[in-house]
Amino acid sequence: MNTKRIGIIGSGSWATAIAKMVTDNGFTINWWVRQDSNIEYFQKRHHNPHYLRNAYFDVSKIEFSDDVSKVVEGADIVVIAVPSIHLESSLSPLNANAFKGKKVISAVKGVVPKLNILLNEYMAQKFQVPIEDYFTLLGPSHAEEVASEQLSYLTFSGVDTIATTQIAACFNNEYINTIVNNDVFGVQYASIVKNIYALGAGIAHGLEYGDNFLSVYIANCASEMKLLLKAIMEKTGHKCDQVNYSASVYLGDLLVTCYSLHSRNRTFGNMIGKGYSVRAAELEMNMVAEGYNACKCILAINKNINAPLPIITAIYKILWEGADPGETFKEIEKILI
Repeated sequence: MNTKRIGIIGSGSWATAIAKMVTDNGFTINWWVRQDSNIEYFQKRHHNPHYLRNAYFDVSKIEFSDDVSKVVEGADIVVIAVPSIHLESSLSPLNANAFKGKKVISAVKGVVPKLNILLNEYMAQKFQVPIEDYFTLLGPSHAEEVASEQLSYLTFSGVDTIATTQIAACFNNEYINTIVNNDVFGVQYASIVKNIYALGAGIAHGLEYGDNFLSVYIANCASEMKLLLKAIMEKTGHKCDQVNYSASVYLGDLLVTCYSLHSRNRTFGNMIGKGYSVRAAELEMNMVAEGYNACKCILAINKNINAPLPIITAIYKILWEGADPGETFKEIEKILI
């Protein structure tokens, strides 16, 4: 039996899928669920009342709490799996030493809003978490497929390969294959911008572009993403081993997020392409599409990077400036190669 205790902050679909992975592997978990009524439902029915309702749990392995401080205090490894827009409010009750001596795993695919920084940078500033104790858990994967035990691949990134491999082993099982790399900064930026590109893919679908156009669009997105990641690495001086931008955590995650019907960003974009307003699409989905806020944050970050981002800029204009989707994609057509 595993002795390390895992804490999970978040109770959405991805947090629920992560909880399934680790409890299936025999771990006992501390799980922060914001509303006490949801905890009562979970304990009675053994499944999340709102997300992945077909995933059932052995609740004897779960210590639920609506107190995030209690969850963190009782864990050796803490997985943060809340939408980026809720990061600061979710972690605000914690004191500055809350994560001392603990391993922190980010399952967040977004920038901390207003601050426009990655979660590891926020954790270092707010909680003094050293980069050596920070790891990322990224796809390509959809929570729905993980919950149904369809084979998925997860990439874990950390600056210490041995420690990262040990962390990854907690999640590896018959339906999860794990991959390790040390590009902590690059994989996080890739996970952010792929959501923006997926919004664009959805808009294109809503505008009734076909598969031929979409394949060219995504190929250009992959090229633009690579230019951005390289520019960020050069500007910030972050060093890592030789990076393969065709690997699953980069290109694979971009592809699945742009193509899959499970993708909330693609779904959100599809609504915009069909004529929904941003607000109407948000109300219809009742879920967070990370790419919406991400395009604003990435363009703010890029002011200091100066990477050429014509596709992200075009999507920003549609979502934040009210540009007409059809006319904007006519302009996108002209720059694709």
